[in-house]
Amino acid sequence: MDRLLVTGGAGFIGSNFVHYLMAHTDARVTVLDKLTYASTKESLEGLPEDRVKLVVGDIADAAVVDPLVAEHDAVVHYAAESHNDNSLHDPSPFIQTNIMGTFVILEAVRKHGVRLHHISTDEVYGDLELDDPKRFTEDTPYNPSSPYSASKAGSDHLVRAWVRSFGVQATVSNCSNNYGPWQHIEKFIPRQITEVIDGRRPKLYGSGENVRDWIHADDHSSAVWTILNKGAIGETYLIGADGERSNLEVVQQILKHFGRPEDDFDHVNDRAGHDLRYAIESGKLRSELGWEPKFQDFEDGLGRTIEWYQEHQDWWRPAKDATEAAYAAKGQ
Repeated sequence: MDRLLVTGGAGFIGSNFVHYLMAHTDARVTVLDKLTYASTKESLEGLPEDRVKLVVGDIADAAVVDPLVAEHDAVVHYAAESHNDNSLHDPSPFIQTNIMGTFVILEAVRKHGVRLHHISTDEVYGDLELDDPKRFTEDTPYNPSSPYSASKAGSDHLVRAWVRSFGVQATVSNCSNNYGPWQHIEKFIPRQITEVIDGRRPKLYGSGENVRDWIHADDHSSAVWTILNKGAIGETYLIGADGERSNLEVVQQILKHFGRPEDDFDHVNDRAGHDLRYAIESGKLRSELGWEPKFQDFEDGLGRTIEWYQEHQDWWRPAKDATEAAYAAKGQ
């Protein structure tokens, strides 16, 4: 697979994957990205121009997607509307991009016989109780709780249906919460980091007891590349790095990194329908495909992420004021 089409490759997780490919493979990459507010050309700056090409376009536009798919060996489908709060305010872009866009991708790979890997989320499984020792597995029933997670669940089902009905050569992965470079500051970890950089107190939804299973974007990238090369067609793989932390613990770790008291934060209104806990069991990926995460120490990965935001203020600062204004209007 020397020629890869990466949808959403100028967004957070997608751009990290493109950087990973440039560092670890000889692949040539075409990025197809709509360049919404959450994706930027700057996320691809510094990459070799003879190996990375950006096409600005919508994955729901078959006239754009079809000829691009025809030119590539595989499609890695990251493109998605992904912010839960935004889906509660206006679900329509999530249905259009996550469901209709995936349909267009599927029809193109079906027509041209191109390999597909579809990126999804652990949020399709709903949530777990805080004191429940269980984790999500590939056999966990779907139970989405927001327009965002419901739209991603719908796209997952489409991929599996196209594999079974039409023989599309596809795999699916559901990953836990990512953190790392190039993540928009509306998201939890970069928002708190940039608040502290600006000398303000970080913000914690509700009590802060909600638990997420964190994975560094580099580890997500290496897992996707492993699945693309070794995964069995039609199979689903869960990607996680045993990074369960409560939101409170994450905020406290950020404050500790900056030498500030661990209680130096503000409680804000909780998110509507805020899932309690996510936890990934990634044993299938590890035992069958031999993958292991590099950042098994969350504190180390978080520390490197903080340093990246300190060093790249020119990248995130233009969006900071508008982001905080939007949260303030919601009491968050």
